Amino acid sequence: MLFCYGTLRFSDVLNALLGRIPDRVPASAPGYRAASLQGRIYPGLIVCGPGGSASGLVLTDLSSAEWFILDAFEDERYDLREIALSTGELGLAYVWPGGDVRPEDWDAEDFQSRHLEVYAARCARLAPRLAAGLPKNE
Repeated sequence: MLFCYGTLRFSDVLNALLGRIPDRVPASAPGYRAASLQGRIYPGLIVCGPGGSASGLVLTDLSSAEWFILDAFEDERYDLREIALSTGELGLAYVWPGGDVRPEDWDAEDFQSRHLEVYAARCARLAPRLAAGLPKNE
């Protein structure tokens, strides 16, 4: 199970990268927040302590090939970690290790209205390279 709190929450991005939209279940990550990152249009999941919670989705049926693509897609700075979810289960999430974190939370609606179309098109261009094990540099 992969907890998605940022761009992977969007069907357009998942479909562009994987060629389908995996099964999804709403969830949140207590004690974390999806932070805006300096100079990036995507967020980083960071620890925020008690009372905070990052909302998102859990992808429940990823194949090993799809995991490979998503691992290659995510920034090399992310750490794939197991975290506790609001569902009572543990899930994996790409956690931002620190640095470049802005004080405000990432705004999914702003991303959707301003960046999603171009971002999903970039993901569609990258997907064949990622699936072939090539670097994501275009």
